[in-house]
Amino acid sequence: MTHIAIPIPTGSGKQDINIEVTINNQKQSLHYKVELFYWDDCQNPQGHRADCISEMLSKHDPNWMLYYIGAPTDQFVPITFVEKKVRY
Repeated sequence: MTHIAIPIPTGSGKQDINIEVTINNQKQSLHYKVELFYWDDCQNPQGHRADCISEMLSKHDPNWMLYYIGAPTDQFVPITFVEKKVRY
């Protein structure tokens, strides 16, 4: 997949993003979501943050694919997902 960077206004909390693009005269709809994963929600909040992210992602909805892990803060890490498409 080719990538194009589109700035998304920063919002607090969860963001639900729908984008419609036309590529070679074919329209496609893309559905993204940004969720904030809080360090305090980890089983071991004092442990390594990579382990914490892995733990939180293991419980995430399988209909969504990890797309991007944003810059972490002291409280949370923003993670972007793209919805998996059902292909027939």
